[in-house]
Amino acid sequence: MKVLIACEESQAVTIEMRKLWIEAYSCDIQECSWWHPEWHIQGDVIEVLREKWDMIIAFPPCTDLSVSWARHFESKRKDWRQKEAIEFFMKFINADCDKIAIENPVNIIWWEYIKKWFPDLCEKYNLPIKRTQIIEPWQFWSSVTKKTCLWLKWLPNLKPTDIVDKWEIITFASWKRMHSFYVNSAWKWKFRSKTFPGIAKAIAEQWGMI
Repeated sequence: MKVLIACEESQAVTIEMRKLWIEAYSCDIQECSWWHPEWHIQGDVIEVLREKWDMIIAFPPCTDLSVSWARHFESKRKDWRQKEAIEFFMKFINADCDKIAIENPVNIIWWEYIKKWFPDLCEKYNLPIKRTQIIEPWQFWSSVTKKTCLWLKWLPNLKPTDIVDKWEIITFASWKRMHSFYVNSAWKWKFRSKTFPGIAKAIAEQWGMI
């Protein structure tokens, strides 16, 4: 099976897939930061989507989509950043592949928002499209709460693998502050955007065997 892990410079999921002898490749416009350039395609992922893949798992940038940035929405609508981000997201939804998973925080990919601000996209991309599942890192070994949404095509919901006791769970904001003391500032954003290890392992073990 040949798997594309799109928008993943960290290679967290790619490495877990490779541990199971699955032919997985990360792809990003940046160099990979986790030591396996031989498994990394550095370049425009839209071009790579035109190749034949048995599965696509995508982590498109969330900066212009996430509701946590709502205070900046007006400026992002005016300069078309949001529209471009939505169109990029939809490239993965509409990719020519039977099995697709897209990961993002709670975001603006819902019918009412797009119809109000970008009505031309509704017909272009056959919207609405709904998220399939919401997961949390604490369901997969990491003691952090951070809502993570999944849009799935012909893939089952991820099953929790190692639920952390509620008394051990901290917020994602607290987790970021804690790691700020230990991670070089130039690497902070890469470290924080890396898929939590328990989730990466579950993705590989549950979807890689399908």
